[in-house]
Amino acid sequence: MPSASTDLIKKERRIDVKVYKRRWAILSIFILYGLGNSFQWVEYSIVTNVVVKYYNVSSLAVDWSAIIYLCIYPVIFIPASYIIDTQGLRTTALIGGIGTALGAILKLFSIRQDLFYVVLLGQSLGSAAQVFILCLPPKIAAVWFKPSEVSLANSLGVFGTQLGFGLGFLVPSMTIHDSDDLNSIGADFRKLCWMLAIYMVPVAAAIVFYFPDSPPLPPSKAQIECRKLQKPTFKEFCLGFVKIVKKPGMILQTMAYGINVGTYACFTTFLNQFILQYFEEGQKDAGTMGLLSVGIGMIGTILFGIFLDKTHKYKETNLVVCYMTAISMLAMAGALKMQNMILTYISCMSVGFFINSYWATGIELGVELTFPSDESTTTGILSAMSQAIGFVVCFAMGPFNQKYGGFWSMITLTVLFVIGALLTQAVPNIKKRQEEFQKNRKEEVVLVTPKV
Repeated sequence: MPSASTDLIKKERRIDVKVYKRRWAILSIFILYGLGNSFQWVEYSIVTNVVVKYYNVSSLAVDWSAIIYLCIYPVIFIPASYIIDTQGLRTTALIGGIGTALGAILKLFSIRQDLFYVVLLGQSLGSAAQVFILCLPPKIAAVWFKPSEVSLANSLGVFGTQLGFGLGFLVPSMTIHDSDDLNSIGADFRKLCWMLAIYMVPVAAAIVFYFPDSPPLPPSKAQIECRKLQKPTFKEFCLGFVKIVKKPGMILQTMAYGINVGTYACFTTFLNQFILQYFEEGQKDAGTMGLLSVGIGMIGTILFGIFLDKTHKYKETNLVVCYMTAISMLAMAGALKMQNMILTYISCMSVGFFINSYWATGIELGVELTFPSDESTTTGILSAMSQAIGFVVCFAMGPFNQKYGGFWSMITLTVLFVIGALLTQAVPNIKKRQEEFQKNRKEEVVLVTPKV
């Protein structure tokens, strides 16, 4: 018979945690407004030729409609990460969702040939809101989901951004038609802007009325410990930020993630121009390729998320993804050179399958390296580096592409992907988060099954 003292010890070790069905609704709302934000990223660059004609600007000016998404993030991500850390999910979601909606609404007033600067202002609002979106998937996963679901939840969070990216390729290229009638082009742009604004307003309203800061009870013991921590001052946050960067392997992973995702951002920005150099009537094909590459990438993201939840092979998975991305990009460069449309489609989809999966798997590896540091701060560091490198590569790629053409531009991107893979190979295989989860599983935890 167990003694009374033993019963008391067991009782003290009982910890109430609860996983709410509502977590899926919260994640769905995030996916919806993340979609609306990333849609705007390539909204204009995928129809560069038509934007140049309507607004009478250079192709480099149109490139800035996408590049602006890359250059604002590194500037404001530190104060934004501090807000995320101290103010919680609800405030962060409100800033990201409402900022995205305001950017979409502002562009309703850009439909005139001398108002391209309004387009850039709207893009600036969207890019500022993006800082409060890209950091959130691992944070939502940690706050709302049980340990066995965090990789999948993170992957689904990234899924929304990827889906918006894919639709940003397809919808503009199908809605905006090249024409000698500028009034007709203007009507197409007006239709596109209204579609986006009408979509974002109810999504923003859902955040206002339904998106809470956290569940009443945490989903894991790790979150119980997180709730006990005091919110840091800005000075403490900055010291913690430096501490994260100094953790073993984090600098290497930050550089690898930055190069891989930044290079992909450049690829998507110039996809329209690459395709049109080899296929004169390829505007819709460029949009379709973009959609298919992101669509199959979303499938890869979910599959790799499930795989990581089951195997925890973070570094190994990232290595495979990085090298396969480089091989796929090289294949696409060759397909374009041969002007083989079918091979171009296949290789573009292969690029998308692997690099879009890397958005999530790369973050997962970073979180493992830096645990128990805040997931959103780690994600912010990785994303900031990817945006900074993406900005530099895009800025250099404009004149490089005009001088040397799409083939050599894509060879350059291939080399960058190889460098990213080599850096990933040098990252130590550390799994701090999994070690903590394994430790917690050995302790007695009472899981309260939700009634609703």
